Amino acid sequence: MAVIKDLATVNAELQEQKERVDTVDFKMVTFSLAGKDYGVDIMNVKEIAKADKFTYVPNAASFVRGVYNLRGDIIPIIDLRTFFHLPMDQKDDGQENMLILRIEDRVYGTIVDKIDKVVGINSDTIQPPHPIFGDINIKFISGVVEKQGELYIILDVIRIFTQTDEEKQKPRGQVISDVPQDVYFAPIPEAGPSKEATESALGFIKESLLALKHFAVSPLNDEWLSRRFSDWAATRKESEVQFKNEAEATEFLTPFYSPCSGKFWDDDYAAAIKEVLPELTSNNIQVWNLGCGKGYESFSFACILKVRYPDGRIKIWANDSDIMAISQAPNMVFDLDEVPEHCRKFMVRGRNGYSFNQAIKDSLLFEYHDVLNENPLPELDIILARDLLSFFSVPDQERIIAGFIEKLKSRSVVILGRNECLTGNGWKTVGKDPVSAFIR
Repeated sequence: MAVIKDLATVNAELQEQKERVDTVDFKMVTFSLAGKDYGVDIMNVKEIAKADKFTYVPNAASFVRGVYNLRGDIIPIIDLRTFFHLPMDQKDDGQENMLILRIEDRVYGTIVDKIDKVVGINSDTIQPPHPIFGDINIKFISGVVEKQGELYIILDVIRIFTQTDEEKQKPRGQVISDVPQDVYFAPIPEAGPSKEATESALGFIKESLLALKHFAVSPLNDEWLSRRFSDWAATRKESEVQFKNEAEATEFLTPFYSPCSGKFWDDDYAAAIKEVLPELTSNNIQVWNLGCGKGYESFSFACILKVRYPDGRIKIWANDSDIMAISQAPNMVFDLDEVPEHCRKFMVRGRNGYSFNQAIKDSLLFEYHDVLNENPLPELDIILARDLLSFFSVPDQERIIAGFIEKLKSRSVVILGRNECLTGNGWKTVGKDPVSAFIR
C-alpha cells in the first residue's frame, strides 16, 4: 500500500535533509592524484609545502623518495603516486607538491599531483568506500563524499602510515607491502655498505649538519668530516648512521671543537699556542679575535702575547655578535682557583675577587661586530678565529678568508679551530695538533 505524505511532512523532511547537509562537522584538505580528487582529514595535515630536493635513502622502498629537512626536522617523503601505482604528472619546474602529515607522534611528507582547497562537509554524508570509486586499494579509503558536484575519495592516512600487529612482528628491515613506516633501511650486508650507500649517507650527514647546526662542510673541514663519519658509522648500524634529531647532530659535532672551548685555556694549550706565534719586526702588534664569546679566550690569549712579546704594544680587537657576552666581558671577576697558572701573574685582587690587571685590560677592546660586515681594522699580525668559520655558509667562508688575506701583513699567522684547515692561496701550516695555524 502506498504511503501518502502530506505537503508539510515532505517539506519538513526536505528541510531536515538540507540542514544536515549544511552542517559542517568534518573538514578535509583536497588534492588530486592521476586526475581524480582525494581528501584527507584536516586534523592530520600539519602544513603544505613545495620542494625539489630530497636526500636519497639507500635500500628504501620504491615509494620512499628520500628524506627532507623541514626547518630542522628530518622527515621521510612518500610519493603517493608510486605508493598507489598511479601515473605521474610531469613538473615543468621540478617542484613537488607536498602535504605534510602528522600521524600520531610522527611527521611525514606526501607527494601529490596538485593541492586544491579545504572542503567542509557533514560527516553523515560520507558514504562507505567501494572499489568503483578509485584506482587504489579499498583498505586505504575511509569513504567517499559528494560536494557541489565533485566526488572526493577520502584517504585513511592513519591506515596508510600505521602497521598492523601482524606487520609489526615481521623482521626489522623486511619491506612490508604497502606500509612505509619503519622500513626505510634494509639490514646491513655482511660485506658492509656499498660505496653508493656510504656516499648517500655522508651527503645526508652534510645536509643535516647545515640544517640542524648551521655547520657548512667545505675544504675548511671536510678532512675532519670524513674521519668523523668513518668513526661514527663504524659504531652504528646502517639504519642508525643518519641523524634523527638535533641531539644526534650535536653528538656528532662534539669532537670537532678545539680544546678549552668557552673557558680559560689550560697551561698545555697555552704553551702550544705560544709555539706558533711568529717573530715580529714591529712592537705594534695588531690582533683580531673573532667570536670571542664571553672573553675567556681573549684574556688567555692576551696573557700569552704579553709573555711572547714582553716589549710589544699589543692591541686585540675582540669581537662577537653576542652583545650580552661582549658587554660583560671587560668587567668579569674570578676566583683564583679557576684561573690557569699562565694567567695568574696578570691578576689583581679586588673586593669581589680577582680580575686582570690594567695592562691586560688595556690591550683588549671588546666590541660587538658581525664578521660579515665591513670592519675598520688596520693591517693585522695575528688572527684568532677558532671553530668559527665552519658555522658560516661556504660562500661566506670564502668571503671571510678573502678578508683575512686583505688584512694580514706578510708572514702573519691565522689560528683556526683544531679541525679547520686553510688550503690553497699560498697558505702553509705552522701548527701541530691541537693547534691549527697557518701563514702566507
